[in-house]
Amino acid sequence: MASSASSARSAPWRRLFQDHLSKMATREAALATIARDPQGQWTPRVRYVGLRAFWGQPELHPEAEKQLKEEDGLNPTIFESDMPTFTTDIRMEKADQLAESGGVVEAAIWAKEANNQWRIKGKAFIIGASAEEEGELEARKQIQKGMWLRDAGGTAVGGEWSWEKEVTTYFANHTPVMRGSFKNPPPGHPVTETPTDPNIKLGQKVYDLHDPTARKNFRVVVIRPEEVERLDLNDYENPKRVQWKYIGDDIEKGQRWVETELWA
Repeated sequence: MASSASSARSAPWRRLFQDHLSKMATREAALATIARDPQGQWTPRVRYVGLRAFWGQPELHPEAEKQLKEEDGLNPTIFESDMPTFTTDIRMEKADQLAESGGVVEAAIWAKEANNQWRIKGKAFIIGASAEEEGELEARKQIQKGMWLRDAGGTAVGGEWSWEKEVTTYFANHTPVMRGSFKNPPPGHPVTETPTDPNIKLGQKVYDLHDPTARKNFRVVVIRPEEVERLDLNDYENPKRVQWKYIGDDIEKGQRWVETELWA
């Protein structure tokens, strides 16, 4: 089938994908990682995650925005990216799996309202630790490769932007109950293992955006896409399947992607 290359600041699939996300009742993705089994063989692992906004462009609930303005302030909206995000507990298995595999990941999204399936392959980077912790600065460096300034002049208009404030924005966008989940007993451990830390227990609500226990476990995962595929099933007699592969950046024009139409 036909192939073509394009260069643009934003990826060619971004606008349509975002449009489909906006129509979904809940933004869920099946996230696949790989892990080694007890025999040392690589094996797939899949779970659902809730997709958040694209990195650098938070979509805040009114209560979260209000609390951030009153307490921490908001990052200026000066960056854009094509990198979808989700949040996780650093104690969960997927965090170790991403670290062991070098961040190899694939997400599958069924946009029911649009009758389209999306698949995103790429590398996932975990941030949310202090800058001094191992791997944090390298993850930020890799994420930064997929960010660009919104204004064409290349100046950071709107004030100072910080990684720490952006991660806090994601934490604030959770409800107090969801924030409290980061103070639950370690995920995946037997319930017979009673936590010795009195701060660790079920059913807590967290209102403090900098609760030390919750923030110690809270992380943001940023996916830097390398291959994106869309399957359009609106016409079952003539389904459409398109693949985009990232092939690098152009200094002046931005990202370069090769688009290929495939048999469905």
